[in-house]
Amino acid sequence: MNNDHPVDAFGVLTGPAGAELQAELASGENVTAALGVDLSATMRFAPGLLALTDRRLIARDPEGALRQWPLEPGLSVRLLDHGGVGTLELHDTRQRLAVWRFTLGAHAQALRLVQKFEQQIAWLGRPPAPPGAAEAPEAEEPRCETCQAVLPPDSEECPACARAPVQPPSTWVLLRLWRFARPYRKQLAGGFALTLASTAATLVPPYLTIPLMDDILIPYQNGQEIPVHLVALYLGGLLLSALLAWGLGWARTYILALVSERIGADLRTTTYEHLLKLSLDYFGGKRTGDLMARIGSETDRINVFLSLHALDFITDVLMILMTAGILFSINPWLALVTLVPLPFIAWLIHNVRDRLRTGFEKIDRVWSEVTNVLADTIPGIRVVKAFAQEKREAQRFRDANQHNLEVNDRLNRTWSLFTPTVSLMTEIGLLVVWGFGIWLVAHNQITVGVLAAFIAYIGRFYTRLDSMSRIVSVTQKAAAGAKRIFDILDHVSNVPDPVLPVKMDHVRGAIAMRNLGFRYGSRSVIKGLNLDIRPGEMIGLVGHSGSGKSTLVNLISRFYDATEGSIQVDGVDVRRLSVADYRRHIGLVLQEPFLFFGTIAENIAYGKPDASREEIVAAARAAHAHEFILRLPHGYDSLVGERGQGLSGGERQRISIARALLIDPRILILDEATSAVDTETEKEIQKALDNLVQGRTTIAIAHRLSTLRKADRLVVMDRGEIVEVGPHDELMEKQGAYWRLYEAQARRAEEDAQASGLVVVDSSLLHPSHPAGAS
Repeated sequence: MNNDHPVDAFGVLTGPAGAELQAELASGENVTAALGVDLSATMRFAPGLLALTDRRLIARDPEGALRQWPLEPGLSVRLLDHGGVGTLELHDTRQRLAVWRFTLGAHAQALRLVQKFEQQIAWLGRPPAPPGAAEAPEAEEPRCETCQAVLPPDSEECPACARAPVQPPSTWVLLRLWRFARPYRKQLAGGFALTLASTAATLVPPYLTIPLMDDILIPYQNGQEIPVHLVALYLGGLLLSALLAWGLGWARTYILALVSERIGADLRTTTYEHLLKLSLDYFGGKRTGDLMARIGSETDRINVFLSLHALDFITDVLMILMTAGILFSINPWLALVTLVPLPFIAWLIHNVRDRLRTGFEKIDRVWSEVTNVLADTIPGIRVVKAFAQEKREAQRFRDANQHNLEVNDRLNRTWSLFTPTVSLMTEIGLLVVWGFGIWLVAHNQITVGVLAAFIAYIGRFYTRLDSMSRIVSVTQKAAAGAKRIFDILDHVSNVPDPVLPVKMDHVRGAIAMRNLGFRYGSRSVIKGLNLDIRPGEMIGLVGHSGSGKSTLVNLISRFYDATEGSIQVDGVDVRRLSVADYRRHIGLVLQEPFLFFGTIAENIAYGKPDASREEIVAAARAAHAHEFILRLPHGYDSLVGERGQGLSGGERQRISIARALLIDPRILILDEATSAVDTETEKEIQKALDNLVQGRTTIAIAHRLSTLRKADRLVVMDRGEIVEVGPHDELMEKQGAYWRLYEAQARRAEEDAQASGLVVVDSSLLHPSHPAGAS
């Protein structure tokens, strides 16, 4: 058995173990998740492997023995962790079947495997629909508030969350940041050493007060002369310790600040990269403002905690421990009296901590409501102004801001009482020390110098104790932020990369769909669909709204994965291809064109950033965008506003088409690509598309059926099923579903033509600066 770790940080099989597993797979069997198990049953380090496929669960123990369990309803997995060791158990309805243990470095892999296992078992246990059953009315599917997964029918409990491990107190989530700190462990060790040294240097001055008081000042009051050389020696020691503490403190602060900034930057980058890998289903259940707040303000909060407060906390702990050691070395009884307030302060921190944690988590959620209002209104400011809803949106923001204020006020009531109470206890402790110390001096058990040094040390001790109590608030804020960040990092994409991806260097564009099915929760959208598309063929998808056309295109683009059946490209299941590599062969033009802030050239070259200016111009010419681009003030270097502000709908769409054409995809998908342009512009684009689709597999959805007359075949869909397939003329002769759609649209076009005079007048009134019919 090879000792290399069989699974990398992303759950991808590596090394000989991956090759051995590949040999065990049946034809067409796909690995959906894998876990590198690094502990044996006797809790010794030993490499093992656990892999989940779409048919079974396979385990290889450190000795090389292979076990497997076919996936069937009734199987379940449980994920636990205790003392830094993770445990994964496999159960059926009667007993535990197997158990695996691993270090928490593989926790993310284990969580991914558990979620995929739950999804696959849930689909196996779903009862089939009875023959001829009526389609359920479309309704919004209930989702889990925690993970946004669609809930099973007639259930208010999420299966994945019900079996998920109980999360530890949120403060402990800060320990998970170690994965980001590990690359900087040498710098952290150096910073800790500097902290230790600088703390020790700050403890020297109070100790020198003992000989200054007992050997110099008190004897001088009793008539003795002051020894100048001793005064110079002690004062020199004080100055040297101060300079040393300053230098060490500066170096410590600088090094740890650099490290914390890099940890924060890595955290932001990793979170954003993981967010980009998640499926569209995840974004459907999240608000833009909430995600922006997590990556922005939450990571900033964690960064401030690491750069300032975590350093202060470490310094405080070292100061308290070292001061306590010095106090006990000077006088144990007086040191014990110093510790009297500690139990009360610890009890207070314990009671307040949970309130602060839940309070800060609620503040984060409420603050996301404020950012959500901004994320809604700023991009949609044109709609807000068009409907004169400025006051309404201002009231929405005022309400969200007021809610945020109220939640903060409730938390501040707790925090405002906590801090003065800790200060009061430390003052009482100092009062008790003074009283007991005076009694000891009166009974000649300690000298005045010892008491003075003790008071100086106690001042440092209680100051650090008070500082630590104040860090409780900051720690809970950082913990709440870290929890929200790891909620993103722990989420597993519903469209995962395969563990052992198949490489396809050249794609011909043959697409085959076999018994394809897709469901949104309990609602079937695509069912039993079979279709073969030849390389270079142009297919037109037609049907009523809600018939499944856009869903089918999303499945081909692999924005979602089919829940039943498969989609194959050149004979390979798309789920066995790397998502990024597969999508490089797909050009997509959406119904609503989206442009980024930047120049025209940058938007056209978005899919191919290294494209030359000649390639960009050629793509723009093919999309009939070159002429209007040259009329802009700076041509291809003209800036486009956010979401394409400043361009008409037709101009945005033509740039979007040029962007898709530049990457020269083998598969071209046009989702209502010409719906946003006028008839004249549509004709120009259609002429260009007639040439561009040659040798390229094209799937087009169009609202105007007349634009699909040159398609090789038309696929008519109704309620997620294909009802007719064939060329335009053939389907018209059949006078079936397509004929009825075409005739209905022709009648509407005739009615629109009769009312065209009214349309022209209204268009002129709305856009007096543009002629009627302009794009």
